[in-house]
Amino acid sequence: MISYIIWNASPDLFTIPEIAGLGPFTVRWYGLLFASAFLIGQQIMIHIFKKESKPLEDIDTLTLYMVISTVIGARLGHFLFYEPEVLFSRPLEVILPPYAGLASHGAIIGILTGLWLYSRSRKATGQSFLWVTDRIVILVALAGTFIRFGNLMNSEIVGRPTDVPWAFVFMRNTEYLQIPRHPAQLYESISCLVLFFLLLWVWNRQKQSTPQGSLLGIFLVWVFTLRFLYEFLKENQVAFEDNLALNMGQVLSIPAVLLGIYFIWRSRRLPAQPASPSRL
Repeated sequence: MISYIIWNASPDLFTIPEIAGLGPFTVRWYGLLFASAFLIGQQIMIHIFKKESKPLEDIDTLTLYMVISTVIGARLGHFLFYEPEVLFSRPLEVILPPYAGLASHGAIIGILTGLWLYSRSRKATGQSFLWVTDRIVILVALAGTFIRFGNLMNSEIVGRPTDVPWAFVFMRNTEYLQIPRHPAQLYESISCLVLFFLLLWVWNRQKQSTPQGSLLGIFLVWVFTLRFLYEFLKENQVAFEDNLALNMGQVLSIPAVLLGIYFIWRSRRLPAQPASPSRL
């Protein structure tokens, strides 16, 4: 007997009725999860800053860099990798809502760029580029958990047809036939959650003695090796990928994995960043 899960969850959490001529406003699961990733991540970063005696007043600035670089990077990445014709013909769509397309590879490029800009003026406090990225990837892994679960609530980025007993039938996705499919969003969400706990455990054991670049390397290898493999279970996002041996997600994952291997190798050759003096 073939069993599967009927997935008919609404992407909307609740609706705020019209007030004083404004609204109504609908709060969606994806937006709430996206925002929660930043809010919870900020609290974790405060904990890390306290443990490693870094200036807490930098947290708000770091959060601002993360929000801006993530959104801009993800939007630019989506249009550059998947809809380049829109990027050049209607560039304002990158910054104007609704934000219907976000690319994780673009988000990573944006985050790394933003952290490089942030760290340039904070080397005196021990916040080098590699120190910051090694800590931020812990939060990015958690954000990946939330965002991919948001994709599940939206019934988007669906998997290919399958007869596994945990297959989902996405009733609200009218683009594809409503037949059992791999819940690829859930696979990636769970993988990111495992990575979050792994990175947090590694950091908690070593803290300021963490080899520079090691957590960044682990993150890149873990996320994009699995991304490469999961793409075999997912439907292509855009039509031109149907004619490619590897889809765009897989092509972009290869250099990310190689970069991760480089950072792991490099971290074994560099000393850990010296501990900052304790702050009273």
